[in-house]
Amino acid sequence: TIDSVILHTLFFIAAFLLVFTGITLDTVLLVLTTVVSLEAIYLAIFIQMTVNRNTESLEEVEEDLEEIQEDVKELESDVEDISEDVEELSEDIDKIQEQEEREAITEVDMRRALEKIEGNLQTLLKDIESFKKTEGSG
Repeated sequence: TIDSVILHTLFFIAAFLLVFTGITLDTVLLVLTTVVSLEAIYLAIFIQMTVNRNTESLEEVEEDLEEIQEDVKELESDVEDISEDVEELSEDIDKIQEQEEREAITEVDMRRALEKIEGNLQTLLKDIESFKKTEGSG
């Protein structure tokens, strides 16, 4: 960040200004080099820690994705089962409708047959009455 750049710049300027206080340049450079080396080591450690944390986070995300994929597969299977059940129900409904149509046709045929029988019986009764009248008068 900008704050870090400003802080480091001020630190380096202050370190070189120590030469004017009587500290030898070799000592200033030795301390400065040591501090910079330690800072680089800590920076590398912090970067590695961040990378490790991100790697763990990515692994968790991968596990979550795998679980989601498994859930999706289960849902697909459930949808297929439901589709099959709907098809079976549709077939059953078609069969029931066909059966009801057949029963309705059979009922209509039975009524027609009964009407014919009634008509034939009435005709027979009339014929019998006429036959009786004819027999009775003759």
